[in-house]
Amino acid sequence: MTRATTSTSGSLPPTSQPGWVSFVGAGPGDPDLLTVRAVELLRQADVVVTEQPEHEPMVRQLLGLPAVAAEEADAPEHPLFVDGGFGEDGQPLTHAARGKVVVKHGKKLRVVRLMTGDPFLYASGPEEAQACAKAGVGFEIVPGISSVGSVPAYAGIPLSTKENREVTVVTCGGKTDWSRYADDRTLVLLSAVGQIGEIADALVAAGRPADTPVAMTRVGTTTEQTTVCSTLADIAADARAARMEPPAVTVIGKVVDLRETLSWFETKPLFGWRVLVPRTKEQAASLTTRLRGYGAVPDEVPTISVEPPRNPQQMDKAVRGLVEGRYEWIAFTSVNAVKAVREKFEEYGLDARAFSGLKIAAVGDKTAEAIAAWGLRADLVPSAEHQSAAGLLEEWPPYDDVLDPINRVFLPRADIATETLVAGLIDLGWECDDVTAYRTVRATPPPAPTRDAIKTGKFDAVVFTSSSTVRNLVGIAGKPHPSTVIAVIGPATAKTAEEHGLRVDVLASKPDVEVLVDALADFGATRRADLLEAGQPVTKPSERKPSGRRARAK
Repeated sequence: MTRATTSTSGSLPPTSQPGWVSFVGAGPGDPDLLTVRAVELLRQADVVVTEQPEHEPMVRQLLGLPAVAAEEADAPEHPLFVDGGFGEDGQPLTHAARGKVVVKHGKKLRVVRLMTGDPFLYASGPEEAQACAKAGVGFEIVPGISSVGSVPAYAGIPLSTKENREVTVVTCGGKTDWSRYADDRTLVLLSAVGQIGEIADALVAAGRPADTPVAMTRVGTTTEQTTVCSTLADIAADARAARMEPPAVTVIGKVVDLRETLSWFETKPLFGWRVLVPRTKEQAASLTTRLRGYGAVPDEVPTISVEPPRNPQQMDKAVRGLVEGRYEWIAFTSVNAVKAVREKFEEYGLDARAFSGLKIAAVGDKTAEAIAAWGLRADLVPSAEHQSAAGLLEEWPPYDDVLDPINRVFLPRADIATETLVAGLIDLGWECDDVTAYRTVRATPPPAPTRDAIKTGKFDAVVFTSSSTVRNLVGIAGKPHPSTVIAVIGPATAKTAEEHGLRVDVLASKPDVEVLVDALADFGATRRADLLEAGQPVTKPSERKPSGRRARAK
């Protein structure tokens, strides 16, 4: 008898069991389509047996692991990645051979067998699960989203409507009697790219009208998705002209006509745009998430490295002064400043209670959010339209020797910060302890392929979130190509970009990264509409040569 084939929700099976295999559906390609249970199991796994080359990088990104395993390490990497697609000889593994790999690891370890789509739908899940059952290895099935329904949905094609509710899925690997499908039901064809000409001819010969709509979607649900719409008479020639290659899902039937009004994924304003984000992954989280929402492919390239100050004594003295009540105000001009002070507090064993009686200023909403995450509330934040050092000064109250018992401000900042805020506070009657809380140094240059992509226009856009990101990107990687759309967060950053010979195309209406991404998306939507109105194909900036100066989007 085999052990139970299901585990309790929320955890892996009891540790008394020597091993366990979870057959997990990875979906059709978009990592956002992984189920909550799939993500949970991946985080707990000892071994991940992959199926496609893209699975390992997807899991690495999900788990926050380095993009590539280190060649030398003191301890084995966790989890261990095992290629379930090919053997050591480079040949594709059979279902039986793959089952042996899964069983081998599953006897002693917690294994996630990651499978494209759904493990029990047009996949080798049944055969591999039977191998586990035969070997006495416990297992569970975690369903995934199949490409059968998801790829057409991402192409804007519903498989059924109230007029047509019959759908048939055909795997085109061997001989098929196409005369069985001569009626007007919706057909979903898998693995049909190489045979589509013969299939179309057979369906027409069986009685299907030659003008029956056909759609073929390649690498569906990813930002590389491409859909060709045609008819049975022309699909073979149109697929060849578009250079369609597997994997692709083909839909035949009247439902294809609905794509004209229901296409939602490929019409996103930044669909398929490769966007350079000159920030670390940690700093770029909200920005890249918003870019992906508009269909873009963000590529983070750190240009700045944040490091402790060379002389920590100044920071130590200021923190002691804060605890002793030396300051009336503390002013945070960046999230990094909040992080630096918080780390110093933790070093001394202090917490937010030390801020009792101290007034707190934040330069903008993001900085205020970082303060709130510490359990504090900012007393002064400039209005949304003026979130800068100048905006902070406009709202900062002058020193009043009657109302303010202390006239000193603690200003933890970067080593390269401008003197605008300090000078303005002094003019208002305040004394400032301008303390270097952290240093910003130029990051190491990105890999050669990234530098080449920047210079040759393979990026469709770049988003600059500060003047320093402009200076440092140009310094470590060179100037972006003239065809690349330049988006900046504010006037100061725009000025720096122009000083470096860059044409600014997009300027955010206020200094906020999400507003910046929204402005870039508006630019992309306008560009798309202009191309369609002119009767031209919708292309990405990297696919066209620049034609004069583009209008600035605000």
